[in-house]
Amino acid sequence: MDSELLPVVDENGVAVGAATRGECHGGSMLLHPVVHLHLQDPDGRLYLQLRPEWKKIQPGRWDTAVGGHVDLGECVADALRRETSEEIGLEVSDPEFIGSYLFESEVERELVYVFRAVADADAPRPSDELAGGRFWTADEIEEAFGKGTLTPNFEGEYRRFRQQLTRRG
Repeated sequence: MDSELLPVVDENGVAVGAATRGECHGGSMLLHPVVHLHLQDPDGRLYLQLRPEWKKIQPGRWDTAVGGHVDLGECVADALRRETSEEIGLEVSDPEFIGSYLFESEVERELVYVFRAVADADAPRPSDELAGGRFWTADEIEEAFGKGTLTPNFEGEYRRFRQQLTRRG
């Protein structure tokens, strides 16, 4: 996986080159695009995935329902469809785009495209890429903040888009 090619983009999302996944995650700080899908059930609970222990970044923590890289030559919408199918076995029609932002950690920089969709509570089927998943209430999410249970990326994204992520329908 470290040799997989990813697009390198500017802060507007325009491709300016390519680099390997290993380079993008190895401290080069090359900006690369990712997609996130926040999945709600009809009661307004958010589905979070549990990152497996074998992941290099944030193993064993709860994170956005779907998150993944945009492949080289792939558009954001196609990446979102692919990742949603791969990670939770869903085909989501007309996800709502709620925003984008730059995320920076100690080892990487990402241009994150954030989407929201609603699905029945029994719809997600976590793949082998995940260690599991479940729906969380807003109170459960708030209670887990700052305790190392959630990824820092999810915590920041939830704070940034809380209004859009806590409304129903």
